[in-house]
Amino acid sequence: MAGRLYYFVSDVHLGLDYQNPEEREKKFASFLAALPAETSDLYLLGDIFDFWYEYKNVIPRGFTRTLGAIAALVDRGVKVHFFNGNHDIWTYDYLQKELGVVVEKRLDIVEIEGKRFCLGHGDGIWDNSQSYSLLQKIFKSKFLQILFSSLHPRWAFLFGHSWSKHNRLTRGVNANADVVKYVNEESVKWANAYQKKQPEGGKIDYFIFGHHHVVVDAPVDGGRLFVLGDWINNPDCIIFDGHECKLMEIR
Repeated sequence: MAGRLYYFVSDVHLGLDYQNPEEREKKFASFLAALPAETSDLYLLGDIFDFWYEYKNVIPRGFTRTLGAIAALVDRGVKVHFFNGNHDIWTYDYLQKELGVVVEKRLDIVEIEGKRFCLGHGDGIWDNSQSYSLLQKIFKSKFLQILFSSLHPRWAFLFGHSWSKHNRLTRGVNANADVVKYVNEESVKWANAYQKKQPEGGKIDYFIFGHHHVVVDAPVDGGRLFVLGDWINNPDCIIFDGHECKLMEIR
């Protein structure tokens, strides 16, 4: 009998009006629908949506294929975990109540088949600048969320999608060699420091993040670090088969 499989995906940026967004969603929905019968859990590590905001009685337009594919996975017994990214931070209870998704902490330690995983979107970990911290406080402010909710959805989503147009993906920033070098060096440095803080026998076997749109597959003290790319340029995922993690490109 085949063992259970666990999938990790991030940075699909559904709704980003860049490089054929319709085809990107079809590809992602097809990927979800094709997950094998052995799939136990799917971890969505943030920025699955390029902009998401939930009103109490308004459903955001779009993403029908994706939401349907996620619901179908849950219905067949796959546990789907959702980690907020910096683009889809404003999720409340729609995904849980309507789809049965489990919304997780921003950074969490989970045990899978006897291995310890450190999972999260990856923003604000080793690059937590003052400006970024301020922006996060603004986005998480309950008062400002109430003010935003008072906007008519037409204007709220116009603002959200206008903000998305400034996404670094659309500016080709991730092709910069300095960015690649920075993410590789700083992510490994952070993971090694994190391992030193763990109690004896409690080191992390696998760190898996997204956010930076730069692929990292590197050894760290006592484990391995992965940073996923994005579904704009080179769609990928990580598969854990109960023994090891493998980074896989999506064709």
